[in-house]
Amino acid sequence: MSERQRRNDGAPEQQRPRDRTGRPLAYDTSEPFLAEQHDPVSVEHALQLGRDLWNEHRFFEAHECLEAVWHAAPRHDRDLWQGVIQIAVAQVHRQRGNPAGSIQLYVRAGQHLAEYPPVWRGIEVAKLRRYAQAAVAALCDETDPPEAPVFPDTSGGAWFAYTDTQDAPSDSQTPLSNEPRWLSEGLRRTPQRKPTG
Repeated sequence: MSERQRRNDGAPEQQRPRDRTGRPLAYDTSEPFLAEQHDPVSVEHALQLGRDLWNEHRFFEAHECLEAVWHAAPRHDRDLWQGVIQIAVAQVHRQRGNPAGSIQLYVRAGQHLAEYPPVWRGIEVAKLRRYAQAAVAALCDETDPPEAPVFPDTSGGAWFAYTDTQDAPSDSQTPLSNEPRWLSEGLRRTPQRKPTG
């Protein structure tokens, strides 16, 4: 078995073209709207790409970029970024016509975001939780869920913190990681007490 080709950041190359919702397509597809591979140069660049793609309703690509932010996040921010990504993936399921998958991911996202203050790292957490709850209620009632929100950042913008104690954006760029930080640092995936305020 041959080894899978990898991009410069260590992520696997997609072997087959994918549509904008991430579905694999035939190699010789004539599909005009293919998912693009993005090569962010830093975690902050990945966050900006994720935000821009989200606002274009290219949620599959947005979630791929935002995973670089989640992988680099410190312990207290892991659930924040995982919750944001799960909202994006719930949107992918909606685009694919899979309401059950959407519901499951909206619920998980709400659980991951539950312990954060209303705004954290420039993300409007409370607004995102309300959106997820409204989408679940509508999908369960088999009514049209609310339209996808714009990326949930404040007017100052979302920002990445490399440490749990960082309280403002940094001017430096954070290098991308080939694996989640909690794996490389030997951190266990256990629930942590979330920051307040």
